[in-house]
Amino acid sequence: MQINYDIVIIGAGPAGLSFACSMIGFNTKVLVIEKANIDAISKPNPDGREIALTHLSLGILQKLGVWSLVEQKEVSLLKEAKVFDGGSPSLLNFKSKASGVEALGYLVPNYQLRQALYRRVEQAKNITIMTDVLVEDVTNHESYSDVLLANGKTIVAKLVVAADSRFSNIRRKVGIPAIMKDFSKVMIVTTMRHEKSHNNIALEYFDYGQTLALLPMVGYESSVVLTLDTQNSKAMLNMNEKNFNARMTKDFKDELGKMTQVGERHAYPLIGVHAKTLVAERFALIGDAAVGMHPVTAHGFNLGLRGQDILATLVKEALMHKQDIGSQFLLKRFEKKQIYLSKMMFFGTNGIVALFTNDTPVVKQIRRFVLNFAERFPPIKRLITNHLTEASESTFPTLKKILMNK
Repeated sequence: MQINYDIVIIGAGPAGLSFACSMIGFNTKVLVIEKANIDAISKPNPDGREIALTHLSLGILQKLGVWSLVEQKEVSLLKEAKVFDGGSPSLLNFKSKASGVEALGYLVPNYQLRQALYRRVEQAKNITIMTDVLVEDVTNHESYSDVLLANGKTIVAKLVVAADSRFSNIRRKVGIPAIMKDFSKVMIVTTMRHEKSHNNIALEYFDYGQTLALLPMVGYESSVVLTLDTQNSKAMLNMNEKNFNARMTKDFKDELGKMTQVGERHAYPLIGVHAKTLVAERFALIGDAAVGMHPVTAHGFNLGLRGQDILATLVKEALMHKQDIGSQFLLKRFEKKQIYLSKMMFFGTNGIVALFTNDTPVVKQIRRFVLNFAERFPPIKRLITNHLTEASESTFPTLKKILMNK
């Protein structure tokens, strides 16, 4: 059985649903194919992860009509970030006030964003979601592609977009190789309540043998992110709550007083991925299928959102001019716009990880020099801040203005 669509999106995660949202209202038939069941994408469970949205990402979500569907009482402003190097006095401090922006970023629970994206797609008349289905293969032809499903059906599309995770099976089947970096570490995340106010300040400690981060949530709660060697992660996951609370209170130098776990502990193995090319014949990669980042710079979601926005903008231009939305000319333009930044972010982040997780004496000295230099040299600090926020007040409205326009 053969079914025709203009665009097929493989994967209903944040990147896939974002791209689907970008196509709402255009004269094009879009099919989103997801292997999980409908409940998994319509009612996602809390997974412990907080997404740090840049100003650029906030603007894109507003443009898509998704931001108004996010539970605003769950959004926390990130006004300041402090980076510490082990027990040394080396410190790098970023402040939104000093940078002339309302906030460095906006922290939103991952499940809230996923839920809002689904709700927006569900409203669209030109988008169909097909769940509980596996894509077996994609076969390219001159003017269309065949998407072969495990249930025996074939979908014909002008453009196929893969957003099926950093371990994308379809990426491999269409012949796109990827660089994979196994960090041999596990990220453990949970929500903790604390005695003192976090004052909307994020903390990151590059301690010896572990990396510890705190992302300020609403009220007196924060998301705690602990990165450990794989062999040490099991003991931390199995530690009883009393000992875990005492450990976190101590490791955060009693900065926030006594800390108490209030959320479930979740574990995520850290593996970075970068596809060597983002396109093939009538085929494009977005989200983690294109680039799966180490979370240390908190830019994975933002990079994926930016990538789908670039692709969607080019597709819309082609539709308006009645051009081929799956042409190599269009896809190469997308790749050219996205791949430079993605490589810079991916390899730059891996370099940061290597610098800040290596505990040899020489590297420690280099690390402290870098932190001290960046902290005391305003142009460098400003450059880093602009890169992290991805926008200025003149580019996108503040959160307050967005909320007022709800």
